[in-house]
Amino acid sequence: MAVKEKIKKFMPPFFLNVYHFKLALLGAVLYGFPGMNKNIKIIGVTGTSGKSTTVDFISRILEEAGAKVASTSTARFKIGEKEWENKYKMTMPGRFVMQKFLRQAKKAGCMYIILEVTSEGINQFRHKFINFDTVVFTNLGQEHIEAHGGFENYRNAKLRLFKENKNTHIINVDDKNAKYFLDTPASKKITFSRKNEKAKEIKLNLLGQFNIMNALAAVSVAENYGVDFEICKRALLKVKAIPGRMEIIKKEPFMAVVDYAHTPEQLEAAYKSFEGKPLICVLGSCGGGRDKWKRPVLGELAKKYCKEIIVTNEDPYEEDPLEIIDQVATTAGDKAQKIQDRVEAIKKAIKSAMPGDVVIITGKGSEPWMCVANGKKIPWDDRRIAKEAMDR
Repeated sequence: MAVKEKIKKFMPPFFLNVYHFKLALLGAVLYGFPGMNKNIKIIGVTGTSGKSTTVDFISRILEEAGAKVASTSTARFKIGEKEWENKYKMTMPGRFVMQKFLRQAKKAGCMYIILEVTSEGINQFRHKFINFDTVVFTNLGQEHIEAHGGFENYRNAKLRLFKENKNTHIINVDDKNAKYFLDTPASKKITFSRKNEKAKEIKLNLLGQFNIMNALAAVSVAENYGVDFEICKRALLKVKAIPGRMEIIKKEPFMAVVDYAHTPEQLEAAYKSFEGKPLICVLGSCGGGRDKWKRPVLGELAKKYCKEIIVTNEDPYEEDPLEIIDQVATTAGDKAQKIQDRVEAIKKAIKSAMPGDVVIITGKGSEPWMCVANGKKIPWDDRRIAKEAMDR
């Protein structure tokens, strides 16, 4: 176990909160409180699924409208024309990284900054000393339940972002938890729904009908800042791929797709995107030591939707990877093969594919590392491995 994790495990909650808050304050002081600049509109996007895609969509639309934009997500950082990969294995980076990024965006003259905000980030005060002009709720599913000590605590962590930033709230009212966000006071409430007439007009060059909801969230943000709907539609149509999000690696004679799906809701939505097509599915489980309840559920979903299943390694951290694989494979049925080496698992799936099949590799998306025991991180990229397997 890494030293930082040992400290977190044995430190009383009060002192841990003080520790995280002081780090947030120190980061803000060190970089001159860049997140408190009233001349920059900072937009926070939170929820279980769709955050990275929504951040990307908002960025593309505002850029299409002529604005200079900065953004952070699980996949990447962006300031104006400059983009670089998020290699921290953290959706919402630590306080010093975040505050430094905000200062860089301010110095670059960005009008808007869009940040992907996580429940863990909120609990660790990474969102503090950032004046969010708009906060967006995408949806809420079963994730990080063990880490938060229950679903209600997980939801309440998300709600804190809205309770502490009361200017503009943008909410997905199709989600069953929407009422909690709607009941949180704000100067302006904007809602979006699949039932909106605009949903019918949005066209995307991306897989997955669920992306329509991400697009609606982005359009709601853009229109709040005066961007015309026609500009929104034009920008969205130009998006050809989101890194590691239903990203097509190969189209013919079989399709190969890499996706970040690591919750039951995400995995089922990904599989449903290829309804009627034979699926060869490579999956693991959420990182070791967390959300263990998911493992048999993911196996059941693979059994339901896939013609072939390969259960493999995926960020085991300190846990025995074979035990994780067994817990997923147990419910996946006779179709499941267990291959611990993720490279070999992907190669096997590619080699097994026939014309018309879909190879779908889930769990890691564009993540640049695999996290194993003793805090070690192995350089990784599911997309590169899939491409190399097809080139042989």
